[in-house]
Amino acid sequence: MTLEDINALPADQMAAFLRTTCTAERWIERMVAARPFKDRTDLLDSARIHWAGTNADDWRQAFEGHPMIGDIDSLRAKYHASKDLSNAEQSGATGASEATLAALADGNKRYLKRHGFIFIVFASGKTAEQMLELLNARIDNSTEQELKLAAQQQLKITLKRLDEAISET
Repeated sequence: MTLEDINALPADQMAAFLRTTCTAERWIERMVAARPFKDRTDLLDSARIHWAGTNADDWRQAFEGHPMIGDIDSLRAKYHASKDLSNAEQSGATGASEATLAALADGNKRYLKRHGFIFIVFASGKTAEQMLELLNARIDNSTEQELKLAAQQQLKITLKRLDEAISET
């Protein structure tokens, strides 16, 4: 989709497009209202500005838009090499061991129980082992710390998704 396409979308279709990048409704509403965007930089800057105007409730809403990695089968699908993996956000996480996959599944469940939301991390280029290290490093943080860290990670994810969704032609 080009920037011109985005600027021309009816509000409901623009909201649906934005929902594929971030599910925080307040952010979506503000982004829809911010159009037209002059260029890619303007779009991404607007995303940053409007994310900065969100709060913990918005962040949690955005986190709910992510699937939780909670079972071995979904972890295998996500972290083992496949022809589609290059398009996935976790493209660097190939060939994970069964022990790592099991530890990720367990860690994600413990994280959710402790903090009340799923573990959010900008995963592009990270291996399953790196993801596990990050999860283990963050799990004992306070929930307040984790909300802020996860919100920062969510912004990185959103910006990458927006950037990749915009074509030049």
